[in-house]
Amino acid sequence: MSNPILNEKSFAKVVERSAGEAGWAAPQSGQQTYRAPISDGPVSPYTSTEKMTASGTASAGMLLTLLLLAAAIFGWSSVSESANGAVQFPAWTIGGALAGFVVALVLTFKPKLSRVLAPIYAVAQGVFVGAISKVFNTAYDGIVLQAVGITLGVFVVMLVLYRTGVIRVTDKMRRTVIGATMGVAVFYGISFLMSLFGANISFLNSSSLMSIGFSLLVAGLAAMNLALDFDFIERGEQAGLPKYFEWYAAFGLLVTMVWLYLEILRLLAKLRER
Repeated sequence: MSNPILNEKSFAKVVERSAGEAGWAAPQSGQQTYRAPISDGPVSPYTSTEKMTASGTASAGMLLTLLLLAAAIFGWSSVSESANGAVQFPAWTIGGALAGFVVALVLTFKPKLSRVLAPIYAVAQGVFVGAISKVFNTAYDGIVLQAVGITLGVFVVMLVLYRTGVIRVTDKMRRTVIGATMGVAVFYGISFLMSLFGANISFLNSSSLMSIGFSLLVAGLAAMNLALDFDFIERGEQAGLPKYFEWYAAFGLLVTMVWLYLEILRLLAKLRER
């Protein structure tokens, strides 16, 4: 699943919304401002001047990650294994993936709900990720530990490359990565619909060189989305977005990490088959 949250279009929208939150009487550009005398009048307890920070986003991201891991443990334990090694994948865990998709759609238009919906996504998606991980690990012993290690390694490498300026997020790069991500999302969506009617795109799950190359390409695309996520967080802090956007940004980053992990898991499974 591609990241539906942290992209250029949504950033422009949230900055516009943030500017609108200054109030109906906020002065417009070019207008003279009347500076009223300091007053100790009442202040609404619902009014907050706190702004988004990278450290706050990191804290929210850590909490969401812990929730996802806790739910993944539950999802893992829900998959039963018979004596002959066969596993029974509980169909209800697919609801976690569907819930994540719905949450992503809602948060695209309602980022203020991030504090509530982002934890819900972490729990729901965690159950699905845990269950599917158990299935893969039963078929390929130790593959989950490898996938987790590689995912964390890619995250650290991309963060270092971004912070040191080796990777610079330009408008051209942003458009290219977002366009390719949308293309992959559409392709996966069409493939899923075709599977419901009995059709099957064989190379997606085969161990052929073409299939492995495709998985490498998609995993690389997910990694490049991490750079866009880091850029979104940095620009959000510089733009002084409201505090709740820390949860919005942390959620978007978690979406990318889950996507990257699942793609690496599939890639390792294909390599094991060769």
